[in-house]
Amino acid sequence: MKKLKKIISLLTLAGMVFSCSQTSKLTYKDMGLPINDRVNDLLSKMTLEEKIGQMNQYNGFWNVTGPTPIQGDAAKKYKDLRKGYVGSMLNVRGVKEVRAVQKIAVEETRLGIPLVIGFDVIHGYETLSPIPLAESASWDLEAIQKSSEMAALEASAAGINWTFAPMVDVSRDARWGRVMEGAGEDPYLGSKIAKARILGFQGTDLSKENTILACAKHFAGYGFAESGRDYNTVDIGTSTLHNIVLPPFKASVDAGVRTFMNSFNELNGIPATGNSYLQRDLLKQEWKFDGFVISDWGSMVEMIAHGHAKDLKHAAEIAANAGSDMDMESNAYVHHLADLVKEGKVKESVIDDAVKRILKVKFELGLFEDPYRYCDEKREQNVIGSKEVLDASLDLAKKSIVLLKNQNNLLPLKKQGQKIAIIGALANDKTSPLGSWRIAAKDSTAVSVLEGLNAYKGNSIVYAKGADVALGTPDFITEVKINNTDKSEFEEAKKVAKNADVVVMVLGEHGFQSGEGRSRVDIGLPGVQQELLEEIYKVNKNIVLVLNNGRPLTLGWADANIPSILECWQLGTQSGHAIAQVLYGDYNPSGKLPMSFPRHVGQLPLYYNYKNTGRPILPGKDVVFWSHFQDEKNSALYPFGHGLSYTQFEYENLKVHQKEDEVHVKIGVKNIGKLKGKEVVQLYLRDLVASVTRPVKELKGFELIELEAGEEKIVEFVLTNKELGFYDNKGKFIVEPGEFKLFLGGSSKTVIETSFEIK
Repeated sequence: MKKLKKIISLLTLAGMVFSCSQTSKLTYKDMGLPINDRVNDLLSKMTLEEKIGQMNQYNGFWNVTGPTPIQGDAAKKYKDLRKGYVGSMLNVRGVKEVRAVQKIAVEETRLGIPLVIGFDVIHGYETLSPIPLAESASWDLEAIQKSSEMAALEASAAGINWTFAPMVDVSRDARWGRVMEGAGEDPYLGSKIAKARILGFQGTDLSKENTILACAKHFAGYGFAESGRDYNTVDIGTSTLHNIVLPPFKASVDAGVRTFMNSFNELNGIPATGNSYLQRDLLKQEWKFDGFVISDWGSMVEMIAHGHAKDLKHAAEIAANAGSDMDMESNAYVHHLADLVKEGKVKESVIDDAVKRILKVKFELGLFEDPYRYCDEKREQNVIGSKEVLDASLDLAKKSIVLLKNQNNLLPLKKQGQKIAIIGALANDKTSPLGSWRIAAKDSTAVSVLEGLNAYKGNSIVYAKGADVALGTPDFITEVKINNTDKSEFEEAKKVAKNADVVVMVLGEHGFQSGEGRSRVDIGLPGVQQELLEEIYKVNKNIVLVLNNGRPLTLGWADANIPSILECWQLGTQSGHAIAQVLYGDYNPSGKLPMSFPRHVGQLPLYYNYKNTGRPILPGKDVVFWSHFQDEKNSALYPFGHGLSYTQFEYENLKVHQKEDEVHVKIGVKNIGKLKGKEVVQLYLRDLVASVTRPVKELKGFELIELEAGEEKIVEFVLTNKELGFYDNKGKFIVEPGEFKLFLGGSSKTVIETSFEIK
């Protein structure tokens, strides 16, 4: 009997062990358990190689629905995918392609861990909104958030669940091509826009099929590349780092962004991809970021060229220990991390931390519940290019246009009885207005300016090209070849202009003259366009200059001679309709510049929130010894925050009172013109005496209001320690007592000011 009881006991124990084992195997698939428990369970089942696989991202290396690769690099990557050695893929798009690659990861690997699918959804997927710099000119946070929502809607319908946006780099140098991808020169505005874009992409529930992961990039300092030359060295002080560069990144963490991308540049002599201070100490420890960090394309292997790593294995060691969790296209981790762990150069706990972060985000996306949630072909057909998406694109395009100048109220144009000449190759271009970073968009899908104007039937419109901007058909990879010589169509354009009541000249940059790798030393109108503008001016001075560009331009001659100038950027799919509606006054322009326009390229870098220096100005005629240029003014041609309207606004009755730790500000704003219009009321501060010198002016609040003709509104601001303080040179946020100046108006050249004291 005792022997029988012992056998029964052993069988029972074995059953319990078997039962527990089975339960353990299913824990990470149990939707009822906390995500961290599921992550830990899955991690415990993974081999070292499978863990490292999650830290590996491959570019789409073959047509998934086509033949399987059998040799070469693609075949090797395909084998890695089937082994579970790939955590993410990028540039795989379209439901059929994504479903096919996801099926391999989920159904053919040992643990069935789904892939996260990344794509550069920068200002839309197939339907494009304005380029990000243009969107930022709207200062309309709700519209910017809506734009990102629409981008996420289309991208998720195409199988994508991760975008490498927003770019939150602050930049003060218009020569840098990637200014088109950010929010301009100001950290306060940039922080607000970063939050709006992240909320638009990610929503409030990442598991919903219409949301995608956002990625704050490039961490950090990338926008301060010396001479504006992309990928160049960055050398900035700690005050600039903490007060200018980092705030939009901190705002991104506070907004709940789930991924970060490090940058190509070095900071203090250490490439960002291998910078443990940025990635481990600041981002993950001090800021408590619990998402994951991905390298920029090939930035790990580039540490060899920087002179920071001796070879790819060394680069993998540096990057992993520094906190770079996922490798984009260097193949460093998948080839070398396992050996580095075995050699004791990278602790397995470092690997575990990275993989936990990656898996957690995948669980948050709901991919373990349904790895094919983004793979609905019917939804793909219904969503992409839908009326909802197109309407949102048009709305933001109108709001992004900035009226730089409007002498004698030449704008808006009359809708009846005018002869209008439209001149410039860009006026009839349906591709360039899409701008850069338009990988999924199809060529010739933008509404041209000519099409937009022709939708209005009351005027006689005649078009002449005048001159090409670019030669050939530029693409995403190759340099744009500019037309510097062909003026053969000038005479025809002059004839058309001479007989017109008004000339609308559409000039600027080709859509691929800005963006990654597209820096310029001359930021005037490219090629023969400046000469064309001057030739047309000789025969008809009644010119409206419509600018299509991805960066601030030098416009000294135009400002001195052309009566009306509209900054229309590259506005995306609905470009022509938006521009026509503003030209004809169906939409009153309300945009404000997010970046200063220089008088001359020699002023760059140029920004409104500069330091006063010890010699800001000396009195007396022809005095030499003060901070200035001999041959140009210090000031911007069009400063940060500048933007006119077809109506006018008056500021009055500024009131300031302090209440405990807050400063309450009220200002009356009145529409004194004849048309309804919008105004961005801007508040700036100056801390007059500080332990670390402060700029002459810093944006600390803004509000977009709309007023009927004759209407007045009281606008209120509340300033807290967050607005009154700054970061010292050790990165500590401090608020110091003392006197502050407060400025209010419609641009950084504010119209009314006062002062107050913090005790």
